[in-house]
Amino acid sequence: MATSIHETVLVGICDGAIDKKKNTSYCTNKIGDRPDLLPIISLQCPICSLCQRGLSHVVQVYCPLATSPYHRTINVFACTNPQCSGKSESWIVLRSQCLDDDIKGRQDNKTKTCRESAMSRTDWCDEADDWGMDEEEQENVAESGERVRNDSVSEETDVSSKLQGLSIDGGLDQQSALQPPHAHVFQSFYISVMEETDLDGFHDTDHENELLREYEEREGVMVGEIRSCGSGEAHEEYEKATVKHGDEVFTGFMKKISLCPEQVLRYSWAGSPLFITEQPFNVSEMVPFCGHCGSPRVFEFQLMPALVSLLCSAGTNSDTPLEFGTVLVYTCRNSCWKSGSTVPVEEFIFVQPDPDQKLFK
Repeated sequence: MATSIHETVLVGICDGAIDKKKNTSYCTNKIGDRPDLLPIISLQCPICSLCQRGLSHVVQVYCPLATSPYHRTINVFACTNPQCSGKSESWIVLRSQCLDDDIKGRQDNKTKTCRESAMSRTDWCDEADDWGMDEEEQENVAESGERVRNDSVSEETDVSSKLQGLSIDGGLDQQSALQPPHAHVFQSFYISVMEETDLDGFHDTDHENELLREYEEREGVMVGEIRSCGSGEAHEEYEKATVKHGDEVFTGFMKKISLCPEQVLRYSWAGSPLFITEQPFNVSEMVPFCGHCGSPRVFEFQLMPALVSLLCSAGTNSDTPLEFGTVLVYTCRNSCWKSGSTVPVEEFIFVQPDPDQKLFK
């Protein structure tokens, strides 16, 4: 499905391993490790509906909506059992929310709220030293202010200014209950975020063109080069050809991510997903309405193939059998939340296998 020119797409990129000595919080965007729960949330380890094994934490995304007063975190879990690989039923996505008052009511001398001051995309990508502050620095961080309320009809998220990676005590006793001993704990990495439109010039186009040439040789298709123009915009010139594996959707997917093939996440609340294989003909009917308020669900973000190579067990060099093409996450359009709730809301997740997983190894 093509992305509308009016949609804002945020791209998540791996931004380095997380030091084990650094604590993370519910407002840290990260790969792996254990989830960091909002202060009022309680959660036992999610279980695979296919094999009944405990699920491993894959990613955590802090994504408050500009029109909402809630802190909002989404956690994605998956089963690493090879027999469950690539099946949507072996994945779970959970949405958690709470208000500033809920956090302040549970603060103590070891707990700090997330800083809400706006941060430019340049700070995200080029000045990433704020990741994992030490304790002395944390004490200088101001408490969260009230979220901006936007009366506009636009429901665009405020991710680029609100995603932060400051430390917080997540509660180790509670955390240990989230990951049973037999479940994989993936090595943890920070996720840095920038707008897709800002990718031009962010990467070395010579390097990207080399990757594209290698892809052309493998697949027997002419993709063309990424060419920088005087206006600062990059234009892609494509020539139609028959792909060896006959999957034009996959070829289009590769073209779309060619400016940043290492992206691990694409975020576009109420936007259009980027399918890696032919989308189901009844995709609109496939996504169920919210089971709590009955509202339609909208696309929010997807996990990308480059994430697969980062999902290795912490403390080992061995890969896990978790493989996928792309993982699509749909959430309640109203982001409904019952006051006083302590249990995350399960949303809808759809997994598409990769037609050529070896390209990302």
